Amino acid sequence: MHIEEALKILDIPPYVTKGEIKKRYKELASKYHPDRSKESERMVEINEAYKLIMEYIENFRYSFDSNEITKQMPSMAHNDKFKV
Repeated sequence: MHIEEALKILDIPPYVTKGEIKKRYKELASKYHPDRSKESERMVEINEAYKLIMEYIENFRYSFDSNEITKQMPSMAHNDKFKV
């Protein structure tokens, strides 16, 4: 499975927080849990997708380049620009 497929399975947008990923996983796990659904294969897919995405997050190399920080946290750039 590729990361793009995992994102599609969990229906996760391109920009998302780790907390939002966990929340989405819990929603889908609750909906497709074998005790509640007859789609046990779907739960296997969801688990695999979540595992892959979490592995990606854990091994992600962060960039602390000022341009990247501005892109990820525009409010910080705004505050720096208009300091009183």
